[in-house]
Amino acid sequence: NRIQFTPDVLPSDVVGYTMLSKETQEEIYKPGAVMCNLLLADEINRTSSKTQSALLEVMEEGKVTVDKVTRKVPEPFVVIATQNPKGSVGTQMLPDSQLDRFMVCLSLGYPDSRSEVDMLRRHNGGGNVNKLDKIISLQQLHQMQEEIEQIYMHDALYEYIVNLVQRTRESLDIDQGVSPRGTIAIMRMAKAAAYCFNRTYVVPDDVKFVFADVVKHRIFLSSQARLQGISKVDVIENIFRQTRAPRMVTK
Repeated sequence: NRIQFTPDVLPSDVVGYTMLSKETQEEIYKPGAVMCNLLLADEINRTSSKTQSALLEVMEEGKVTVDKVTRKVPEPFVVIATQNPKGSVGTQMLPDSQLDRFMVCLSLGYPDSRSEVDMLRRHNGGGNVNKLDKIISLQQLHQMQEEIEQIYMHDALYEYIVNLVQRTRESLDIDQGVSPRGTIAIMRMAKAAAYCFNRTYVVPDDVKFVFADVVKHRIFLSSQARLQGISKVDVIENIFRQTRAPRMVTK
């Protein structure tokens, strides 16, 4: 499902609502947009904080509670959100607790020249998403998730991740460091990276590969760092320089 967030979107549009049936005089649940496998929350920072917070429970626990009745959403459940990157007119910042529930934050930027030419070719005569081919089934995705859970991670890498996270909490350039939820996200993303690289175990490079995308939206620079023109990327690179990676030996 896709939901276009605007100032007048209500929490009930997201999680659903109950209504009284005229025929049976019973309460009937009308599902909201979250009752799907993949939810695109478009321009999430254009709606109110009250509506943004409707996603908190479902993103953390995979369920929604409406009128004291809790219902599970279909599995797997994935939320992809976009937000306006420039300007503040007509937008509302996401609260920290909402940002923390997103595993990664990416900036797509502009396509390269070849990709943009291909885009024009596809849209010549009218683009149609209905012509897209399905490349994976729900069963295959479930299997991949189960296989990723079995990826091996040495205790030294657990300590390495925690040491990196602790640096974000101790750095004078950062007002707010990475939360424990972020620590878990780093571990899970590192295991997913190892899986994509066709390995059954995690190495330090997997942690480095995902670290910035997992923590950029979770750390907040100090006013002094901003005045000095220090970016989040600079801070993250400095954290890696200060934190010794474990030496892994493989056969």
